[in-house]
Amino acid sequence: MPSSWIFRSQIYYLKCTPFVSSFKPQCKVSWFASAGDDGIIFLWNAQTGEKLFELRGHTHKITAIAPFSSSDASEEKKHLILTASADRTVIVWDCSSGRQVQKVSCFHSTVKCLTVLQRLDVWLSGGSDLCVWNQKLDLLCKTSHLTDAGISALVELPKNCVAAAFGKELIIFRLITSDDGSEGWNVLEVKRLVDHQDNILSLVSVNDLTFVTGSHVGELIVWDALDWTKQASECNFWDSSVHPDVQPEIKLSQSPNETSVQHLTSDEECVFAAVGKGIYVYNLQMKRVIACQRTAHESSVLHIEKLPNRQLISCSEDGSVRIWELREKQQLPAEPVPTGFFNMWGFGRANKQANQAAKKTQENTPVYFLELVGDLIGHSSAVQMFLYFGELGLATCSADHLVILWKDGERESRLRSLTLFQKLARNGDLQVKF
Repeated sequence: MPSSWIFRSQIYYLKCTPFVSSFKPQCKVSWFASAGDDGIIFLWNAQTGEKLFELRGHTHKITAIAPFSSSDASEEKKHLILTASADRTVIVWDCSSGRQVQKVSCFHSTVKCLTVLQRLDVWLSGGSDLCVWNQKLDLLCKTSHLTDAGISALVELPKNCVAAAFGKELIIFRLITSDDGSEGWNVLEVKRLVDHQDNILSLVSVNDLTFVTGSHVGELIVWDALDWTKQASECNFWDSSVHPDVQPEIKLSQSPNETSVQHLTSDEECVFAAVGKGIYVYNLQMKRVIACQRTAHESSVLHIEKLPNRQLISCSEDGSVRIWELREKQQLPAEPVPTGFFNMWGFGRANKQANQAAKKTQENTPVYFLELVGDLIGHSSAVQMFLYFGELGLATCSADHLVILWKDGERESRLRSLTLFQKLARNGDLQVKF
């Protein structure tokens, strides 16, 4: 049975703190944070489900969370988290003690996204403007007012650059620091990308060469991360003629929510897109969708994540959490080209050669599909997002005010059996009969 916790408010955010905590001596603890519209943040032990701290300091709902490690040479390394709220504040918390370290209240609008640039030892806040901060929470530089709607997403790019999404535009900024090592920073707008036709909802960095964006009307664009040019695009997710393996649905009209790219994740080969109710696998080298499940859920897919062993996890507004596996279809052998009257006289020889070449290409091109391999039933309302901890399990949060920690049943059973045998062996109660 999974462990679950009930809250007074809807839970919107889960954030993993990817570090080893020194909270318990000689004990390695994986932590994660949850937050919702009541402005309270909870820190959890991902292995046991134990609630470690309850962080109170915000007065409105949480809008962003980011882990942040302090690397001040004069002090012991601290593991911190940044939290932003609709109360127009950002708070730094010490995860080892649950203590509020510092609070920033100089924002003119809600901070919607936080990004930590570990290589430059700074962090960024995105709202109606873009601000650059150091570890001491000193404001190093900021842009002028960009938009009332605010920056919705940020992603780090090479060459000290970041991409910021606001509305249907994408702005590339470059961070510039002084040559003499002083605190003289500046942030410059380098380029504006206006290829999207509607608001950008998702933004993900694939590697140092590529990043991808997705919009409200189902546009997916692959960008070069070095010169910021468009490399490829896909906007026919709902078109059954583009994906002939999928059974077409008869509809009089297409709802915008059924085509919007709600979330993106990736590995080195593919981008995995949550589009409407479906999941699509876009191969970056082939520049096309290689697999899809158009009705992966009964309602919009809100979050997806790539797992090892070619697996995916998705969650939806319908309260379901599902596990998928990307598999290759077994190709049937090609039928021989029939000979007939025209082939006897040489007519159609070019067509025969073309057909053989086309069939050879088709045989060499693998065909993939997404198969449902698991269904986690426990939430009664929209599952906003989840975190995967590998062997430690999975944490999900929902609008039903629940955070649920899921475990691998077979693994947990083996661990319990091993613990029992070890206990019996220590007590001398273990007898082996032959």
